[in-house]
Amino acid sequence: MDTRQLAAFVAVVEKKSFSQAAERLGVTQPAVSLQIQALERRLGVQLVDRSGRRVEPTEAGQRVYRNAQRVLAAEEQLFDDLAEDERIAGRENDLVAGKTVSIGDLRKENLILMQEGAGVREAIEDALRGAGVRVRDFDARLELGLQESVRTAVEAGYGVTFISRSAIEAALAAGTLAEARVDGLEPARDIMLARAPGRTLTRAAQAFLDLARERFA
Repeated sequence: MDTRQLAAFVAVVEKKSFSQAAERLGVTQPAVSLQIQALERRLGVQLVDRSGRRVEPTEAGQRVYRNAQRVLAAEEQLFDDLAEDERIAGRENDLVAGKTVSIGDLRKENLILMQEGAGVREAIEDALRGAGVRVRDFDARLELGLQESVRTAVEAGYGVTFISRSAIEAALAAGTLAEARVDGLEPARDIMLARAPGRTLTRAAQAFLDLARERFA
């Protein structure tokens, strides 16, 4: 069973929205839709009711949801256990914080990737193409659907990854992860902010807009 499909389904059920589930997972909405469709085909049942304003699980979907939660929790526990038992001494410090490494250095590492359709992966693939290389040029042995799972796999010593810095700030502060820049790569993501025209912003909305500009400008 592909846990990426289960993660997408759980997110849709909990958010009652494909778009909000995609935002939670850090992937595109079409990617979430494809994961749900693939899971429905695999199980041979309809899992969500798409007819209303909100997405709701079917009766079969409710049963799958309960079991999917247990599977994902077991996966997370597995990574946590491996992080405790199999962390190789000194390995997590190979890429020292603030260090700049070359693309050649990166090719010597096991690369852990976000699933296709994730915003981070798209930004990295664009940046790599700009540098004349592609993802397939690296030793990418593991592909996961959640940033939390990617982070845990890296902490366990399975390899290195490209990930949103906001997703690992706590780990960087705790010293369980180290960051490095890759020479020649300047990955970037476009973040769009939309609002209704002609409407005066509330103070809360204006505060959010100011924060977004300060953080991402």
